[in-house]
Amino acid sequence: MALALGSGDGAGRPALNGLPVTNGFALAYVHSIYRAPSAEVFTVAGGRFTMRAVVSANEGVLDYYAVEGERVRLPGGLWLLRLAEPATYRELSLLTTSIGRRTLIADGRCLPLYPATGAGEVRLTLGLTRQPASRPCPGAFAALQPVLLLEHGVQSR
Repeated sequence: MALALGSGDGAGRPALNGLPVTNGFALAYVHSIYRAPSAEVFTVAGGRFTMRAVVSANEGVLDYYAVEGERVRLPGGLWLLRLAEPATYRELSLLTTSIGRRTLIADGRCLPLYPATGAGEVRLTLGLTRQPASRPCPGAFAALQPVLLLEHGVQSR
C-alpha cells in the first residue's frame, strides 16, 4: 500500500508518506533479532532520499547490516554507523510488522507504518502534502531522538 500524499496543483510541503520532512528523516524500528530500538537515518534532496547512517542501542544491529563505514559509540551508549557508501532511493518498499513497529520520524514527529497485527507492505515515496499526518513519537524510540536530531551532522560526512 502506498501512503504518499500529493496535492494536484503542486502546492504543499515536502513530505514522505504524508509526514513533512525538511532535510531528513529516520526510519525507526525494533530490530527483530536484537530487540533493540534502531533507526536508519536519511537525508532528502532533489526528489530522492539517501540512507546515510544506522543508529542502535545494540552494536550487533550495525554488524547485521554488513556494510562498510565509520562506527562510533555515542554518549549515552548508542551506536552509530555512518555508511561509507550511502544508498539513494526514489522509493523504497518495506515489509512492516507489529513486532518491528517501523515508524517514520521527522522533526520530532512520528508516522507509524506498521499494522496493528500481522504484517503489511509499505512503499516510501516523496511527495507534497497540505495535511500532515503524524503524532508524537512512542517511548520505544525516545532514546534515539537526540541522535536523530543530529542528522545534519550525519549528512555532512
